[in-house]
Amino acid sequence: MVILLVAAVVGWRTGWAEEQWDRWRNGTDPTQDPAAVAPPPELDLPEVVAPQAVGVPADTVPLDKAAVAKALAALGDPALGRRVLAAVGPLEGSGVTYRKGPAAAVAIPASTTKVVTAAVALLLLGGEHVFETTTVLDPAPGAEPAPGAGAGTTTPRLTLVGGGDPYLAAKPSTGTNDPARTASAEQAGTFDPARADVRTLARRTAKALTAQGVTSVSLGYDDSLFTGPAVNPTWEPDYLPSEIGPVSALTVDQGRDPDRWGYVTDPAAQAARVFRRALVRAGIEVVGPLAKASAAPGAEELAGVDSPPLAQIVQRAIEVSDNVATEALLRHIGIAEQGEGSFVGGQESVARVLTANGIALGRSVLYDGSGLSRDNRLSPDVLLGVLRLAASDEHPGLRPLLAALPVAGFSGSLTNRMADGAAAQGRGRVRAKTGTLRGVSALAGIAVDAQGNPIAFALMADRLPEGREGLGRLEMDAAAAGLGACSCGR
Repeated sequence: MVILLVAAVVGWRTGWAEEQWDRWRNGTDPTQDPAAVAPPPELDLPEVVAPQAVGVPADTVPLDKAAVAKALAALGDPALGRRVLAAVGPLEGSGVTYRKGPAAAVAIPASTTKVVTAAVALLLLGGEHVFETTTVLDPAPGAEPAPGAGAGTTTPRLTLVGGGDPYLAAKPSTGTNDPARTASAEQAGTFDPARADVRTLARRTAKALTAQGVTSVSLGYDDSLFTGPAVNPTWEPDYLPSEIGPVSALTVDQGRDPDRWGYVTDPAAQAARVFRRALVRAGIEVVGPLAKASAAPGAEELAGVDSPPLAQIVQRAIEVSDNVATEALLRHIGIAEQGEGSFVGGQESVARVLTANGIALGRSVLYDGSGLSRDNRLSPDVLLGVLRLAASDEHPGLRPLLAALPVAGFSGSLTNRMADGAAAQGRGRVRAKTGTLRGVSALAGIAVDAQGNPIAFALMADRLPEGREGLGRLEMDAAAAGLGACSCGR
């Protein structure tokens, strides 16, 4: 009796009993599609006819060249200097509705380069890909004798192996004010992913060592995943340590110097020191000096921590224009495409992937992944092509790139731009990646005009008059905002 009562209560609470009651009472199946239920015989209903479209879908409305040119009138301002290039067209489609400058012309792209780097990384690796930082144990005799042990007794070698996680932190995050999670371009509301950290890795490693009866190790660190020079030879000397540090497969807190401004000169060694302190706190003795060395072949993996998924890394890197993260992504591109995690390997792989996806480079050439290099040259058409590729039905895996573009007046590097004056008409209607270097201003992204037309654009000026660079950026903002305010459809 009790079992029947319990079954009745469960059946009623889950809705199963009510469905069966309706089925019995009405003689119908409540799970059947309502459209498939025949009408009562006394009703004479007309046959349903699909209505014709009342208008052309917004994404197929052709753009009016004159309207687009009028919206971009600010590009003619002298504050933008003697070389201004632009390519504008519908986001979904092909062709260029408006062009400023010769079709083959190229300019310094600055940080709009990051759009290209992020797109190629997503194409090759996928948005769910993660980068793992691990520890491995070599049980073979090491170089350090165990304290108090007899002759010939040595400790096992533990190696910290960098996996190229650009956001590996020193410790678990305690909130948005954590220095480890704060970049110079940080703005309220800008996306910040949950990060892996070496303190957690140390605890997991200590647990695994203890389970094997190991209480003392010597410690090495392996950053060999990335190869080639750690500093790009085309970067300006004063970019280090202010804008970026040496590129490494093993960093904590992006290699920022915890004691002073800028970046450390050896991020892998810094990461190893942080890990060593955490491992000692977790109860494992570390003997001897730290040593840079490749992990021994066949060494046992003890523990690991995973980076955020690539889609989240891209969102963060694009929103705050993260130089460190995008240089790491360039190395991963080279590894994925040709097995070489260097600047050159990444550059060659980017060119091949773009070409394979129908984006002609022409005279465009890139020397890094962040856009810090003043030797980089891009055609606006390349940026336009990448944006369109990210919006295409054939590449849904590139959507995180579009979602990462900062929103004018709201997020990332556009938080304080297009927020006031005439350019405020672009607030919330323009999403774009900024590009800023000395004498350079660029924007590449999407504007949604007053008719709802999504417009892809790339605007570049790399000869801003000295002393008028701020005014030049305002005019660049006004041009992009003009696209958001115009009625550009025919």
